[in-house]
Amino acid sequence: MSGTIALQGGGPFVANDELDARLLAAVGAEQVVVLPTADAFERPERLVAAAMNWGERLGVEVEALMVLRRGEAMEEGVANMVRQAKAVYFVGDQPLHLKSVLKDTPLFAALRDVLVNGGLVAASGGSAAAMCDPMVDPRGGAFTLGLGLVGNLALATEAETWSPERLHRTRALANTTVAVLRTGDALVHTAKGWEQVGAPDISGPLP
Repeated sequence: MSGTIALQGGGPFVANDELDARLLAAVGAEQVVVLPTADAFERPERLVAAAMNWGERLGVEVEALMVLRRGEAMEEGVANMVRQAKAVYFVGDQPLHLKSVLKDTPLFAALRDVLVNGGLVAASGGSAAAMCDPMVDPRGGAFTLGLGLVGNLALATEAETWSPERLHRTRALANTTVAVLRTGDALVHTAKGWEQVGAPDISGPLP
């Protein structure tokens, strides 16, 4: 795939403006599709408002796509809107909900098409964790199946909010590479390989 995957530790639309601007420019995106799916039950409109302010700062148009339930992710029209985008951002902190909505749907298949076409798929916080397989289960720090947009990698996001005991337990349970990302940290994958932004703490080789 010739596109870009950006996995951000947290702080959607506030913590990575410089990185976001660079990534959007690299793919030639003047419009960004934003999906607050992972905050479906926690006032997703707040993330949409933050996205609009972010778009004004960065000089890009933001289109909020309110895919909050699985039935909406199954709609071909929604998938086509995503497929045609040069940049797609997922935000929200409930990775289990995001996975349940997107797994094996036309919308998720459209994300792969965005990457094949040289576009950008970005996710922050819990949404970034869900894009990986395995996925860290937020209920206790163990592992479960993720969406698998990135395989053989697990993320501990917003790691500054984790206790040392929880981080230690997660690492001890891992049989794959674990990347510990604080707010402001990021991992970016392009055709050239991986770039680390900030100071991610990575337990092994990146896939």
